Amino acid sequence: MQNQLKTRAAPASEQPIRSARDVATWKTIAIGTFANSLTLRNELANRGCSVGGQAAEILARPTFTVSSQKTNVELVHLSPAQLGFTFDTVTLANVYARAQQLGFRLAAAEVGPQLRIQYFDQPVGEFLIIGMEPIKTWSGVPIILNVANGGAGLILIGQDGRAEADIPVTSRFIFVRSHQPAASSEVVGSVAAFLPP
Repeated sequence: MQNQLKTRAAPASEQPIRSARDVATWKTIAIGTFANSLTLRNELANRGCSVGGQAAEILARPTFTVSSQKTNVELVHLSPAQLGFTFDTVTLANVYARAQQLGFRLAAAEVGPQLRIQYFDQPVGEFLIIGMEPIKTWSGVPIILNVANGGAGLILIGQDGRAEADIPVTSRFIFVRSHQPAASSEVVGSVAAFLPP
């Protein structure tokens, strides 16, 4: 499946965007609907959603938490190419910094499994990288989540969450629509510096 992350074709509309206002809300999901991370993990299993090894490991980490209040979250769906990157690949830190500069926010870790549960009509071949703060595995490897349908069923998988991880510009990311003004360049620079090495 990791190879499919790199070979998925780009959608037809890859026009660069100038601000978050240029992108419509793709999907609104609810978070905070489970009492704890264990009940959320159980719901994934009850719904027949597979969870890859790295994803299962970070879902079990103490740093993976769920919201204590039910909240609706507006998600956007975009590629690094739409963020203005023109090379074949771009680092994860640069994707995050540019998305935040345009007015998007990183998603809470809970968004990945909640999207998996609430997105059963995902097309075959679609892999959606959750723009989120990485969570480290027990061995210290930073991982982010990916909501995928590789053809063998709906799955939540983990992938490289290092700041310097190379991401194909045709990849698809999920970010949260912010109702705040876009961040200043100083804030964006500090966010990029905060991402784990």
